[in-house]
Amino acid sequence: MTFDITIPVLNEEATLEVQVKKLYAFLCEQFEDREQWKIVIADNGSTDNTRQIAETLCHMYPEVRLVKVPERGVGLALKTSWLASEADMVGYMDLDLATDLRHFLQAYNAIATEGFDLVYASRLHRDSKVIGRTLKREITSRVFNLMLRFYLGTKFSDGMCGFKWLRRELVKPLIEGGAISNGWFFSTELLTIAEWKGVNLCELPVIWRDDITSSRVKILPLAKQYIAAMQVLKKRKP
Repeated sequence: MTFDITIPVLNEEATLEVQVKKLYAFLCEQFEDREQWKIVIADNGSTDNTRQIAETLCHMYPEVRLVKVPERGVGLALKTSWLASEADMVGYMDLDLATDLRHFLQAYNAIATEGFDLVYASRLHRDSKVIGRTLKREITSRVFNLMLRFYLGTKFSDGMCGFKWLRRELVKPLIEGGAISNGWFFSTELLTIAEWKGVNLCELPVIWRDDITSSRVKILPLAKQYIAAMQVLKKRKP
């Protein structure tokens, strides 16, 4: 099974090269056939040297691709990358590699050999291990996910973790079904629409390390965006 790993980036000149090389080394070790996979750097509007570094990495490694996204937004970056993909499986992880890379093998096997259609990491699973997360961020995450459960009737435990994988053939139907956000909420929409459509989901407990120094998330503005997005999404519920 072929796969593309998309990494959405915005002004990541400080860590892009180191983190992509780390991911590249891991994939080379685990998947000897290098025609089987690609790392896709989805740059959505960087104003520093991120794009130049990404282009250098593409010249160094044939398995690395750069997708230039016209506007900012994680959701837009993922949709642009995935809709252009020809791989059997697509997905994404955050550049900080907060989710232990070993879990990618579990996600790959869940889709390639175990019959699942979409795999998502959960930091709130009872078997997960979260390292370095502040109490404020932990409470915020749990409140957001409780809101999803009560307001939208979802069953998944963590809609916002940046580690999701799915069969590429599902991308277009899920977007057409309502996973349309260009921002952070796209990750949650994807799971919600998939659950409503009866897609075979796999929840993956993970080891997850919070890199608080690199986070650009502002809780109050994000909360307002999420509430508004949930109201729109609820109107699409079958």
